[in-house]
Amino acid sequence: MKQTLSVEQILSTEFSEEFVQGMRQRMIMSYYKYGPVKKDYGDKLINAVKSLEMRLQKYKDTGNTEYLMDVANFAMIEFMFPQHLNAFYRATDSSESPGVHGMGIAEIERFDKG
Repeated sequence: MKQTLSVEQILSTEFSEEFVQGMRQRMIMSYYKYGPVKKDYGDKLINAVKSLEMRLQKYKDTGNTEYLMDVANFAMIEFMFPQHLNAFYRATDSSESPGVHGMGIAEIERFDKG
């Protein structure tokens, strides 16, 4: 039987406060460098998805994980001020998930038992 863990115990291994703090710091710096996101993205002066894709490529090219904080920030900005013509939010379940590339440990354990 699996042990029931508290939210704090789960988040201690499944979430990175350091990453989120890095996102916050970069958003503050960005405010002074580029201006308010509402103006830049709400008025469609900057494209968040294209900027995200540029940073993801820099991460792939260099391995510098700092770029992943930028990727997350641009995803958040697109969420806040979507430029996608058909943007909407609807919670989905696992049947609509594209899944992951690879096999997670829980899947491996089920496969081994089955």
